[in-house]
Amino acid sequence: MEKQVLDKGFVRLVDSMGTDARIVQSARVSYADGTKTVRQDKGLIDFLTRHKHTSPLEQVEFTFHIKLPLFVMAQLVRHRTASLNQMSARYSIMKDEFYIPEKIRIQDENNKQGSLEDEVTNEAGLLATFEDNATRAYQDYEHLIEQGVAREMARMVLPQNLYTEVYWNQDLHNLLHLVRLRIDDHAQWEIRQYAQALYEIIREITPWAVESWEEHILHSTTLGRTEKEILKEMGEYNTAYLHGIVDRYVEEGKLSKGRAREIREKFKTIFE
Repeated sequence: MEKQVLDKGFVRLVDSMGTDARIVQSARVSYADGTKTVRQDKGLIDFLTRHKHTSPLEQVEFTFHIKLPLFVMAQLVRHRTASLNQMSARYSIMKDEFYIPEKIRIQDENNKQGSLEDEVTNEAGLLATFEDNATRAYQDYEHLIEQGVAREMARMVLPQNLYTEVYWNQDLHNLLHLVRLRIDDHAQWEIRQYAQALYEIIREITPWAVESWEEHILHSTTLGRTEKEILKEMGEYNTAYLHGIVDRYVEEGKLSKGRAREIREKFKTIFE
């Protein structure tokens, strides 16, 4: 399974260990009495996720072969829960492969580490700067190598948009944490493309776990103490109103009775 990313990169699934069934098996410890129904198995995974019982999710592991620019690798490697092995420019001659963006993004004045898409004067000329710099840098690199300079020194002239490759191994729980951070709008656009590719691949292998993660983590919001106090003071959100909504969701099949009970208990600490 492979996803093309950026102009020359990719995310390729090399191997995986376990599926949703492994999560269920790990949580129940043994299959001695056989599996439960699909509904019960999905319900168990959902219970584990919303109550942050993450160790069964760590039983599922993925190994990816990723081709990506050095500056993206510098962000990816911040996720220290992964085991990885990266191509070494000390031992290998690096290929003449550089990421050249298709559009220029301008600096976001409100977010010092962010960028914005906008109309740019002389965009073609600015994009050519990336291409020209890569060409000159690689020519310098080749010259140094030809003159007998050690590879570990010659690599110093190569820019951050040079492509590298890495084998990346990570368990499902920590991989989902990586995806949540890196598909966020505040993350750099290029790493969001890699995170999206990872997301699409793991969703095919562990659909129940990902569905539950989307429900309880990706699209959820955590309230702080002051936020809870503000919500409590909003008169229209009273206990009777809440129970009416929950009852309707149960009737429509959007909530199980067990989940409805949990929701009532959670909001009880706010409204009562």
